[in-house]
Amino acid sequence: MSSKPYDFRQFQTELAALDQSKPEPKQASPEPKPKPLGKKAAEAARIARAREEFLALRARHQLSVADVVAFFPEEEGIAYLQQLLAAAEQKPRRRKSPAS
Repeated sequence: MSSKPYDFRQFQTELAALDQSKPEPKQASPEPKPKPLGKKAAEAARIARAREEFLALRARHQLSVADVVAFFPEEEGIAYLQQLLAAAEQKPRRRKSPAS
């Protein structure tokens, strides 16, 4: 009975072929599904995402505050400027001084 020599390279190629033909093993425990956000959290996330997109657009096109205000109707532009002024005037909270 004659046998062909079986070398290590042949073994590696056959092993690689088997690995490629096998489907990926499924995880034993699936990841838990994330809980749906509440109405307030979903709205806050939507507003935050819109704000980020707006600021990125403003930075990309190098728009000034005047350009942004002119884009909106007059009432909304004034409200936007008032918000900017109010945010700039807000003072940081005072921290309690350590008792000596």
